[in-house]
Amino acid sequence: MKSTIKCIAAGFALMLLPAFGAHAAASCGEGTGQTATGEPIIIGAITGKTGPDDFSNSTRAAKAYFDCLNANGGIKGRPVQYLVEDDQWNPETATQLAAKLVDDRKAVLLVGNSSYVDCGANADFYKKSGILVLAGVGVPRECFFAANYAPTNAGPRVSMLGSMGYALDKLGAKSVVCIGPNIPNVGTWSCDGIISLSKEKGFKAKTILMDPGSADATSIILQAAAENPDVIILGLSKGVAVPLLTAAEEQGLNETIKFLSAASAYDLSVPATIGPGWDGKFFVNMEFNDLEATTQDNANWLAVMDQYGQPSDPRDTFAQAGYLAARIAEKALLSLDPSNITRETVSKAVQQVKGFKSDIFCAPWYFGEGQARHNANSTTRMAVSEAGKWKVVSDCTASPDPELADIRAYEKSAGIN
Repeated sequence: MKSTIKCIAAGFALMLLPAFGAHAAASCGEGTGQTATGEPIIIGAITGKTGPDDFSNSTRAAKAYFDCLNANGGIKGRPVQYLVEDDQWNPETATQLAAKLVDDRKAVLLVGNSSYVDCGANADFYKKSGILVLAGVGVPRECFFAANYAPTNAGPRVSMLGSMGYALDKLGAKSVVCIGPNIPNVGTWSCDGIISLSKEKGFKAKTILMDPGSADATSIILQAAAENPDVIILGLSKGVAVPLLTAAEEQGLNETIKFLSAASAYDLSVPATIGPGWDGKFFVNMEFNDLEATTQDNANWLAVMDQYGQPSDPRDTFAQAGYLAARIAEKALLSLDPSNITRETVSKAVQQVKGFKSDIFCAPWYFGEGQARHNANSTTRMAVSEAGKWKVVSDCTASPDPELADIRAYEKSAGIN
């Protein structure tokens, strides 16, 4: 299991060194330029930093934003004390750390969480404790099916269904093979979404689950190709997807089958790595905006990372997620009387967030007060590998995941998006 988790995590926790030039001055909070010196506001986070792989990109970006916020007046004079704990990819450790942050340190909110085990281990505890989690990166199903846990990312299933929708609408796909990892509540959950959509739309679908730690890339690709699909959709990390694409090109399948992927393969290094044989033939879903977009908020994210992060901190999709989680937390906190910031008042303020706009999101983010689960980010873009770079090829499009029926119904009833 450890080898499986390690390999699937490799692409989720990509360490992109900054490939960007200097950016404008970072903008945070009320922009006072004065360091906050009041009583600290305790905010926590749980991430999987050590163990099979480093999955802490989201919390690194959240920390950079909170540092920027504290340098610009904090929350009406009060600084955020951001406590990040490493669960080491161990559910028991995650449980102990949640109790430490919530019960011992009296955190009023958790922000930027990114972990494979936190959701399953602690969702019930968070609800019982009355604390909310503005997570950065949710991966397993449990992250999107908890009352007190709301990620800013779309998640692997919604992302894969975004690719499937593009394959149906733009590539004329009539048959598909979904390849996912055999990690509980990740691979099966994601590919089951494509199977469900196939029954609704009437196309042929097949699932192949693989152990990323031991599977032979060529045998997996040949197994998929034997189904004669129009498209193959990958729900795997970049570190696993690239060898599969290499094997496919060796078999000449890049000339006969279109390949697509969830956002886990959206990394600036991938187009050059897979080479020109995939130009116009490998499509990826984007949970957020183009990493190099010069739009106002995306540029601010990069400026925050440059000025308050570390040079080695990734500028990737998961860093975007942590930045957004921190900004949503800021919005909620700034709505409060600084003398009355408690877990209860903060939770109420977060629950009231209904139209958080950022050009990094396709659609405004909302918490969904009183809802049993949260998946506000479910509208995404697509990009294609072209000349060593990613080329955005679609406008923002709602994921066709049938499992989002309750989310869409709530949005309609609440007048959201």
